[in-house]
Amino acid sequence: MSVHHEQLKQLYHGFDKESLKTSFLDHLEFSLGRDTYTSTPLTAFQSLVLTIRDRLIEKWLKTQQTYYDLDVKRVYYLSMEFLMGRSLGNSLINMGLLADFEEAMRELGYDLDELRQVEMDAGLGNGGLGRLAACFLDSMATLEIPCYGYGIRYEYGIFRQKIVDGCQVESPDNWLRYGNPWEIPRPEYLYPVNFYGKVLQYKSSSGKLVSEWIDTEQVMAMAYDIPIPGYHNNTVNTLRLWSALATREFDMKYFNDGDYMRALREKNESEIISKVLYPNDNNYSGKELRLKQEYFFVSASLQDIIRRYKKNHNTFDEFPEKNAIQLNDTHPALAIAEMMRLLVDVEGVDWDKAWDITQKTFAYTNHTVMPEALEKWPVSMLESILPRHLQIIYEINYRFLESVRLRYPDDVAKWKRMSLIEEGPQKSVRMAYLAIVGSHSVNGVAALHTEILKRDLFHDFYDFYPERFNNKTNGVTQRRWLHKCNPRLSALISEVIGEGWITNLYELKRLEPYAEDSAFRAQWRAVKLANKESLAKLIERETGVKVSIDSMFDTQVKRIHEYKRQLLNVLQVIARYNRIKDNPNADFVPRTVIFGGKAAPGYKMAKLIIKLINSVAYLVNNDPGVRNLLKVVFLADYRVSLAERIIPATELSEQISTAGTEASGTGNMKLGLNGALTIGTMDGANIEIYEEVGPENIFIFGLTADEVQQLSSTYDPRFYYSSNAELRRVLDMIRDGFFSPHQRDLFHPIYHSLVDGGDRYMLLADFQSYLDCQQRVDETYVQPDKWDRMSILNTARLGKFSSDRTIMQYAQEIWKVQPVKIEISSSRGKKNGC
Repeated sequence: MSVHHEQLKQLYHGFDKESLKTSFLDHLEFSLGRDTYTSTPLTAFQSLVLTIRDRLIEKWLKTQQTYYDLDVKRVYYLSMEFLMGRSLGNSLINMGLLADFEEAMRELGYDLDELRQVEMDAGLGNGGLGRLAACFLDSMATLEIPCYGYGIRYEYGIFRQKIVDGCQVESPDNWLRYGNPWEIPRPEYLYPVNFYGKVLQYKSSSGKLVSEWIDTEQVMAMAYDIPIPGYHNNTVNTLRLWSALATREFDMKYFNDGDYMRALREKNESEIISKVLYPNDNNYSGKELRLKQEYFFVSASLQDIIRRYKKNHNTFDEFPEKNAIQLNDTHPALAIAEMMRLLVDVEGVDWDKAWDITQKTFAYTNHTVMPEALEKWPVSMLESILPRHLQIIYEINYRFLESVRLRYPDDVAKWKRMSLIEEGPQKSVRMAYLAIVGSHSVNGVAALHTEILKRDLFHDFYDFYPERFNNKTNGVTQRRWLHKCNPRLSALISEVIGEGWITNLYELKRLEPYAEDSAFRAQWRAVKLANKESLAKLIERETGVKVSIDSMFDTQVKRIHEYKRQLLNVLQVIARYNRIKDNPNADFVPRTVIFGGKAAPGYKMAKLIIKLINSVAYLVNNDPGVRNLLKVVFLADYRVSLAERIIPATELSEQISTAGTEASGTGNMKLGLNGALTIGTMDGANIEIYEEVGPENIFIFGLTADEVQQLSSTYDPRFYYSSNAELRRVLDMIRDGFFSPHQRDLFHPIYHSLVDGGDRYMLLADFQSYLDCQQRVDETYVQPDKWDRMSILNTARLGKFSSDRTIMQYAQEIWKVQPVKIEISSSRGKKNGC
């Protein structure tokens, strides 16, 4: 490379301030056709991203080339969801360039914080599942694990939520409206994905059974790549998202005949596959589209993985030694059948060898203990859309049940329970069972969750394959969920213990002695107060409600679902309201109760709970007798960027799911890491948080999972309703229209689901224990030194809950993959190794 070329490269792609400015202005003019006079916030943001992306490209290319040159084992993380949020701030932090870009932008007349707000959240997920996947990608890049993430490039992500008259109203999340400057289209990686058709089977000249899937409808999958930089290293991994394209743009014959809609029908029907995250599957068309989405992305991903493997290998003998494929929940389980189809039908591998390769390659993470949440696909639908895969699943099931019968020759009931095919009025394929049988590892995501899988949900499979089951407690990346989202607290922590915690969260343990330092506690309290002030301004701007920063900020932000029990929180808010009204001169601890979360569009009860929250909020916030003793707010359109504003300001974290229903939860980790104290049940990862922080630093209430199970057969919610006057008053207010004077029966479904409908999630059984625990919270909050000490110790003792720890366990115990250091032979990197 010539000296002149190196000088130009340094000028445009260097890491010093002047090079950053030159590159930014160059992109503004030559990539976007603007100058500093005609620039808009959007074009400035786009130019900034392109400037950053330039500095990732060399590392990105070097990372991929190193993986090829060393022929390393790679991890492929298959997930229907990647809830990435905004990438700008995270990329600058991981590259070590935040301060440099702040200064460079300021000298050019731009405010970096304002430009960061221009970025739209990449809402390619619904909640914890997708956010976990995003955290894992960050950790794998930081830990230098060779990895690809695979998913769908949804044109419309998780819907935008508006609150209109207290009700959730959904509108499309057109996050790609202005394009995505982070992504690079890869039209050279275009794969056919087939649907429908029929299977032609015949014997070859050698006597081998051949299966041909013919007369199919074809869709093309095109790759879009997004760089995932590690923290202060040279690793840049890839998130590859698939977009659906029609094989033909339109039918010329229909177009020439003037039937323009029909001319475009094939294109529209093909491309709808990657149009929307989670179509409403309350109808057949929605279910069919969902199945197509799942197969579309696993087929394209596996074709891509096999193409990459074949660059260095002529046979499949080493495939499991070079590839580890992780199924993030049951959605990608069709990958088991698709891998068998590709190996047997396309690559000509015999069945037994292909099955051995498949089992050694795949691993399955389960994310739910709710039986109804385990995907099942009607046999009739699979037979129509994926006929060859249904044949393969039948063959897998036949061979598997033969082995079951050998071990349990007389247990017919067990054969039926373990079959991949569920008999009944609608014959279905149990996709979780397919994932278990086709994988060498099955893991839960919290200790309790894994025990429930082994004891209850998958007990027969645990008996059959005990060595496959293991636990990998979830974690979160501290780089986003403390260092980025809470710069004030991050700076305070680093000031006293250094920055080692950013890559080794166990380092936070060194904060423990500072819990006894009154000066440090005062600084800790000041940080929280400043964060509360920022959130209070956002609340007033978004809702019009003015909240006091001297009140306790009590937060429950998560997907709205009955088992997560936002409704239990509402019941205690009403009880607190009644107490204030009954005793206006009593000494109450002021509270601001903050809700946030989306309900699935077809989930009527969850949407009614949102309406109740907002109805209670309206009454409470407009009652002059309540004063500032209680405020209730629902922050609409909960998303990653909003979470980053709420979490640093939260003081009490509500983790109140019915024991035995939450697989893990990661909101509890994010909030605790930022110094919030947890009020919660012994459910999911709450148990492990309890073990880490100590019983004296957490507020636990309610039934345990064992107690829930014991009570379930005799549970009578009306007993609690009749015997608890305070609870009865609250429920009667809901029933009698106190919060819906214009439609008295509006909330009858909520009342009846609790009192007459079985109260599936045992809110009434836990109500009094919850109220008593809230009283302990109040008593602690009025002792600021005690509260701050507990807050510091919560942060200090949550080192276990880093996704770095989780990923290292996956890497060592499941994937058997080693870190690969990426070397850049250039003087252009920063002193921190970037």
